[in-house]
Amino acid sequence: MQSMQPPELQAPLQTQESRCPQPPFEHLFLSGAEAGTAAYRQAVSTATDILVRFALQPQPYRGASPQELAAVLAGDPCPEAGLPTREVLERVEELVVQHSVKVTHPDCIAHLHCPPLIPALAAEMVVSATNQSLDSWDQSPAATIVEQQIVQWLCRLYFAQAGDGTFTSGGTQSNFMGLLLARDHYALTHLDWNCEERGLPPGAERLRILCSQAAHFTVQKSAGLLGLGRASVVPVGPDSDYRLRGVAVERAIADLRRDGLSPIALVATAGTTDLGSIDAMAELAIVARTHGLWLHADAAVGGALALSEHHRGLLAGIEAADSITVDFHKLFYQPISCGAFLVRNRRAFEVLRLHADCLNPEGTEEAGIPDLVIKSVLTTRRFDALKLYICLQALGRREFARLVESTMELARATATIIEHDPELELACYPAINAVVFRYAPEGLSAFELDSINKTVQATLLRRGRAVVARTRLKDRVQLKFTLLNPLTTVDHIRGLLQEIKAIGRAEAARGVAADPASTVSCLAPNSPMLNL
Repeated sequence: MQSMQPPELQAPLQTQESRCPQPPFEHLFLSGAEAGTAAYRQAVSTATDILVRFALQPQPYRGASPQELAAVLAGDPCPEAGLPTREVLERVEELVVQHSVKVTHPDCIAHLHCPPLIPALAAEMVVSATNQSLDSWDQSPAATIVEQQIVQWLCRLYFAQAGDGTFTSGGTQSNFMGLLLARDHYALTHLDWNCEERGLPPGAERLRILCSQAAHFTVQKSAGLLGLGRASVVPVGPDSDYRLRGVAVERAIADLRRDGLSPIALVATAGTTDLGSIDAMAELAIVARTHGLWLHADAAVGGALALSEHHRGLLAGIEAADSITVDFHKLFYQPISCGAFLVRNRRAFEVLRLHADCLNPEGTEEAGIPDLVIKSVLTTRRFDALKLYICLQALGRREFARLVESTMELARATATIIEHDPELELACYPAINAVVFRYAPEGLSAFELDSINKTVQATLLRRGRAVVARTRLKDRVQLKFTLLNPLTTVDHIRGLLQEIKAIGRAEAARGVAADPASTVSCLAPNSPMLNL
């Protein structure tokens, strides 16, 4: 039989072996071989020691600038000859780990960036080492069942009924999928048009998506990626508590239809990025149902409130959503990345169905083989559901609820302290656990206060004293504590506020001039969803 190899690869096998003797590879893989097992134990032991030393680091950050880190990490990332794993890991400890943000530190409170639970860290080892891929049953048999069980538990938690869903990388992917299904649902039901097969329908430029001005920037980003354009997103002003209300949406819909435009979806936010505000979802659900809009609930921030008997009422109305975003690398305390996208009607996923002979040939579902790839915009997916599964089993609902409730109590105590301090100004009362405020003693101009508050945030980071956020509200620079960390206490907050005031006083004494052009926000640049 004639060889199918190209001529250049048809050298005699013996000659090739003699030219390129192959070393044993057992020490490189956890296969059960003695050499691999020993290498794995040593690597994990070394990594464990490194992380324990990092946990003992007294500050949340060492304060290195981007330029200093670039200089420290300069060098060839791929040498010709490798080094012993232990030596590489120790070098990584010195150059990378020790210059990382310590998310478990009580003063690391800038972003929606949680400390991960220890059971989840153990789960990460299992997820990585087993390396299951949830794009076909034969790559992830038990993993497929576990993910389905977790998804159904989530559907009961949020929809109070059976639904369906898929794990995602987080809010960006989940919000994208929500608007993808909204677009395709509208096209199919109103225009008899399959976007997945035929592209955008005629008149797509008239389609509109409504959301709060405080909605996450990925609403606009998703609309752009879906071919609808960022201009298709209509930001609606929230009320004085920064919540989107039904009356305002009704007015916006009337205006759009008067202009010959077609609203197709409404995004309700359960926990805005800056303030943690929760839209009036029960009202929005009525509006969406009345006008035939797809209702997508972005609960990436506030989804964990459903675990709390005391606070789950804040999510009232979420059960009427057509789709929901929920993140687990926020208030569920999972390592990045870990999120989910849920739909109330499992038939919504039909628009994504596509068979590939190499993964899910037709007939597999009829044979009783689960097919998860048809529910995701991804093909290869990690077994991230195992992290949440292990933590749910280890902690139980009550302990999860206690974690979430403790951060909300801390936020309220922090707001009270700020409210009664004449040198500080509270932007608004916290809805969940984000506290927005600024250093604002009497006698300074708005521009001076903007400059001072920018300097306060930068100084804290440069000193490695604290990692706090900076944003804008009502066109003014603000500081933000995102109090996700249950290890942060009122005493930590009091000490940090004292330091903020000390830096502010020093800057005020210097008489620093403001540069209004240099202020920034955590929202997308040039977004209409700014300056509430």
